[in-house]
Amino acid sequence: MIKFLDLHKINLPYHEAFHQKMQEVLDKGWFILGDEVKKFEQSFAEFCGMRHCIGVGNGLDALVLIFKGYIELGVLKKGDEIIVPANTYIASIIAILQVDLVPVLVEPDLNSFNISPEEIEKKVTSKTKGILVVHLYGQLADMDRIIEIGYKYNLLIVEDAAQAHGLVFKGSHPRAFSFYPGKNLGSLGDAGAVLTNDDSLSKMIQSLRNYGSEKKYHNELAGINSRLDELQAAFLNVKLPNLEIENNRRREIARRYTKEIVNDKIILPFCEKLENHVFHLYVIRTKNRDELQNYLKLNDVETLIHYPIPPHKQKAFSSWNSKSLPITEKIHDEVLSLPISPVMTDDEVDKVIRIINNY
Repeated sequence: MIKFLDLHKINLPYHEAFHQKMQEVLDKGWFILGDEVKKFEQSFAEFCGMRHCIGVGNGLDALVLIFKGYIELGVLKKGDEIIVPANTYIASIIAILQVDLVPVLVEPDLNSFNISPEEIEKKVTSKTKGILVVHLYGQLADMDRIIEIGYKYNLLIVEDAAQAHGLVFKGSHPRAFSFYPGKNLGSLGDAGAVLTNDDSLSKMIQSLRNYGSEKKYHNELAGINSRLDELQAAFLNVKLPNLEIENNRRREIARRYTKEIVNDKIILPFCEKLENHVFHLYVIRTKNRDELQNYLKLNDVETLIHYPIPPHKQKAFSSWNSKSLPITEKIHDEVLSLPISPVMTDDEVDKVIRIINNY
């Protein structure tokens, strides 16, 4: 069986270094916001070309803290509208709701799966104060056009980069990262980070992640507890130096899929430039998605669906269930994610291509 994602195999080369790091953390006896967190924050900021990295508990918290930080700074206020892709993972929308902002769902571009700039502009109102851009599946959204729209209407731009580790970004908007184990840069548990060049926002988020306290037991704000775990930071410090190598292997597999899968029943993902995609996922479309998935399973190829139910059709958002978002719905009915990871062998890639071409 070709696993969709073999996390044991992905992490196996790091096991010795992980054990060493665990011992170092145990020996130091400092488990919250210690040297490993500081080292990762500095290293990841440098890797991404940003001034500040604030390690937090997970990717959802990273988004929540960005918006909460802007509210505390007076840049946003409760009730402001934030434009967000309709076909994103639900966490993007939950983050907006958790700080009493109003998500406005916008259709994606059918080819790239990313939010459509044309549809963004149609949804801008006097209440619109920001755009949450999601680089879905690891592909850079159309940032040139989105930045133009943001400038034209004086809108904040926040980037959900939970699937985009190692992507070359445009601009210096605050970015939220998740290091969930299955990500291109994955920890061994939940972990996240905020990156920003804004000194005020960085200082605010550092306080908010730690109960709203800069000095212990002195709470200037009603913050939350969302601190990057010292041990997870240690594991991330081990893996970060290999991120670009692993992303390039993903690109190599994606290049082969795109060139060698030839089946008129399959719509391959659009990618204008490989450097604009880190292929967290390689997502195809087909009208007979369930049939294809079962066929692949019978031939020992594991696949997943990202995502089977669009946010506006989820029970959690019952007030939106009657919304019509046909492009989003079409995508969720047709997408299927093929195996892609830095530890896939050429033989495994050959097999996936051969089986799909025989479908």
